[in-house]
Amino acid sequence: MSPVLAGVLQLLALIAALALVHRPLGDHMARVYSSDRHLRVEKWIYKGIGADPDTGMRWPAYLRGVLAFSAAGVLFLYLLQRLQGVLPGSLGFSSIDPDQAFNTAVSFVTNTNWQSYSGEQAMGHVVQTAGLAVQNFVSAAVGIAVAVALVRGFARSRDGDLGNFWADLVRGVVRILIPLSVVAAIVLVACGVIQNFSGIHEVGQFSGGSQQWNGGAVASQEAIKELGTNGGGYFNANSAHPFENPTPFSNLFEIFLLLVIPFSLTRTFGRMVGSLRQGYAILATMATIWVGFVALMMWTEFAHHGPAFDLAGGALEGKETRFGVGASSIFAVSTTLTSTGAVDSFHSSFTGLGGGITLLGMQLGEIAPGGTGSGLYGMLIMAVIAVFIAGLMVGRTPEYLGKKIGTREIKFAALYILITPALVLVLTAAAMALPTPGHSMTNTGAHGFSEILYAYTSAANNNGSAFAGLNADTQWFNTTLGVAMLLGRFLPMVFVLALAGSLAGQKPVPETAGTLRTDKPLFTGLLVGAILVITGLTYFPALALGPLAEGLAS
Repeated sequence: MSPVLAGVLQLLALIAALALVHRPLGDHMARVYSSDRHLRVEKWIYKGIGADPDTGMRWPAYLRGVLAFSAAGVLFLYLLQRLQGVLPGSLGFSSIDPDQAFNTAVSFVTNTNWQSYSGEQAMGHVVQTAGLAVQNFVSAAVGIAVAVALVRGFARSRDGDLGNFWADLVRGVVRILIPLSVVAAIVLVACGVIQNFSGIHEVGQFSGGSQQWNGGAVASQEAIKELGTNGGGYFNANSAHPFENPTPFSNLFEIFLLLVIPFSLTRTFGRMVGSLRQGYAILATMATIWVGFVALMMWTEFAHHGPAFDLAGGALEGKETRFGVGASSIFAVSTTLTSTGAVDSFHSSFTGLGGGITLLGMQLGEIAPGGTGSGLYGMLIMAVIAVFIAGLMVGRTPEYLGKKIGTREIKFAALYILITPALVLVLTAAAMALPTPGHSMTNTGAHGFSEILYAYTSAANNNGSAFAGLNADTQWFNTTLGVAMLLGRFLPMVFVLALAGSLAGQKPVPETAGTLRTDKPLFTGLLVGAILVITGLTYFPALALGPLAEGLAS
């Protein structure tokens, strides 16, 4: 079987698996966030944190809950790392330095999971399981909660009630993420992913000495790492490490895990707004971009030149021979079009244009299908923008899902799409202009610029993957990337919740003959076009200096 055919068959199998679970999982999540019933374990949690799950919240109260919970998470995880040296189960590792502890705490709380450290050489069992793994669950649940709040903004009217943040948070963890993670972890263990609390072992004798390997609760953390679109690896090699991702089947299963919730949330959206067709329109937009990017990535990586590439069957530098070019291309696109950041290959080793595709996937806002929750609310923001553009073309007040998109609403949407590019471009420019950050670059020229651009794009979009080649464990990068992650996560949430509150306070507008049908293929095409044009206008100059220049020169 040719490598190209193998890649296409894996893509088709993945699409079939996602289609199979789309309806049951989407409907289940809709029931979770629409139910008035509380499970017994949930009642214990509410009592422990002193929250009333039946109290409705307007958007400022909902936002305060998000920010307060996340701030507490940053503080707890920071202190846990700083105290690692005196904690049991530390495997003899010392406490984490202040700048790196700040960066890591912010990274995992914001669902970014950027890592400027080697996991097996820095983090003990307690920090990995009680700190990082816990944040993998709750940061993903926060993203889903904010998305559900925006959906309620479209579905509800006049009262401004977006639900209860604490109830949404707890239900997301207890009823969705934990059950799915348990099943996924069992499958991963069956595939050969390790799950233990063993210490450090010396393996073999080599000319340079022995090699040390860690054990760890890898399968359980790997499951939520992918399901929650987190991305932080237990080992430095991430999903290229055989302890995390041992076989081609486990590789395809992990891609399935990182896509399944974001894609299924489109059906949840359709259920909650009372129109499955609206959910299918959003799904079609996400799927069109995702499949298009995968096809483009496979083409760039298989379109090799020269006898070495011909013999290898593609550009195999930086890719695991266990997975090959096709599976690595699917993983790279999926992880950068979501906010996962897990990698089974090194994006710096992709062709110039291939590396540009991973960059562009994040710069779209990671909305195809995006992160757990963040992908849905990001796509809905773009839908508001597309409806507004259509209204300008026909001279009619734009409407979406029965709500008018007026001056207030479009300001919130515009601020949402502007904040992330501003962070990426300003910080990239600062790093390139100052003398010290440039010392962290392994490469010069266009590729070196891509290393810096990729780092800030990954951080501000809460992705967490790295281009490789950049030494980010410096005070400058730990601090500025941490700031980018914080602002890139929570400032957009402010605008999302403010928009949700504005929509929830409106009176529904009846549909007329002049209303734009947002459940038709025409709107899907308009939405895809709006996303690509807005992103292209924003980032094209920066991309031209990096991956495009490198790709055209090769």
